[in-house]
Amino acid sequence: MTRLIKNLLALLVLAVGVVWSLQGAGVVQGSFMTGQSQWLYAGIVTALVGLAGLAWANRSRQ
Repeated sequence: MTRLIKNLLALLVLAVGVVWSLQGAGVVQGSFMTGQSQWLYAGIVTALVGLAGLAWANRSRQ
């Protein structure tokens, strides 16, 4: 996989995690996920996976 595709996938996972976290925290309204703490925690974990994916995609190769 190219670096661009890896970065795009990692950013997508990160964005999904942020949205889930905001919905779980009640910041984003209009969903069955709004105000549900399990979505806050799932979003945090998903966002961390996205950040790890970005770090992995951009690591230097020697």
